[in-house]
Amino acid sequence: MVRGLRGLIRKTSHKAGRPPGELVFVGDQREETPKITLLDYDEERLDERELGDISECFPHKDTPTVSWINIDGLHDVEIIRAVGRHYGLHELLLEDVVNTEQRPKVEDYTDRVFIVLKMFNYDPGEKSLSREQISVVVGPKFVLSFQEWQGDVLEPVRQRLRTKSGRFRSREADYLGYAIVDAIVDSYFGVLEGISESLTELEEELLRNPTPATLQDIYRFKRLLLQLRKAVWPLREAISGLVREETPLITDETNVFFRDAYDHVLQVIDTTETFRDMVSGMLDTYLSSVSNRMNEVMKVLTIIATIFIPITFVAGVYGMNFEVMPELHWAWGYFGALGVMAAVMLVMVLFFRKKGWL
Repeated sequence: MVRGLRGLIRKTSHKAGRPPGELVFVGDQREETPKITLLDYDEERLDERELGDISECFPHKDTPTVSWINIDGLHDVEIIRAVGRHYGLHELLLEDVVNTEQRPKVEDYTDRVFIVLKMFNYDPGEKSLSREQISVVVGPKFVLSFQEWQGDVLEPVRQRLRTKSGRFRSREADYLGYAIVDAIVDSYFGVLEGISESLTELEEELLRNPTPATLQDIYRFKRLLLQLRKAVWPLREAISGLVREETPLITDETNVFFRDAYDHVLQVIDTTETFRDMVSGMLDTYLSSVSNRMNEVMKVLTIIATIFIPITFVAGVYGMNFEVMPELHWAWGYFGALGVMAAVMLVMVLFFRKKGWL
């Protein structure tokens, strides 16, 4: 966690002292060329292709069809600047696009709606959660999406466009913006399902044989759920504000769908909070288990010490260097002393058993 905080500070410190709106990429540096894809469609036709240059999408800005331009890779700020210049995006909006440490939010620029979300991928083998930022700009006839790297959870949206599913292709760009948000929110349920299975296994291990590795896993899940919570709670406020406010780009028909996405966010929040309570309970259970195990060990050691106290007393008495000790000259004195010790031990063991201490 400390290492992650230091990484965040190093990334954001590069922006210190720079003027507002200056494009400075904040994220993991990459060498590959950003991938640009276009889906241009209306009710009758669909044009899907990968573009070699960002300028190839510019002619689709003012067409009657709806166009979706997706850019995978934010490290080339010149591409982001060119898109912003052509589509009339505010400089502060572009600054937020290239800053991958933005909190989820929705901003209304009157003729543009800007949405920032987080996408997650859970690896059950490593018990790790990878995070990626996606920024979505909804315009009158276009949607721009900016991702950190290739690979996302939006393939179902693309498939619905390809198969002309329902009335999707007859709707405007605001519905496409909703579909992207809904796909990302729904992907959280898959992440939570994977975490739920891992937590079930961890709980069984905790009850069966907790080890220091179990404690590390518990803290690992606390961090994972904290990351998820930080992504979902601001999204709740953002979508709630979008639903309440009257935005010219979002029609009343699409607003109903955003309310449904808001309900899904609430479900994710409730599940996340439930898991956080479970992990906190696991931590308490682990500490109680370790404490009980320590108490059992101390109990055994205490009983052993208690049993040997009278034996040590007898041995100490007959170890004194007095000349007048009748038992020292008795032929059976040695065996008699051992017999007394054994009898004392037997009586104490029977007494402890009767009390339920053994």
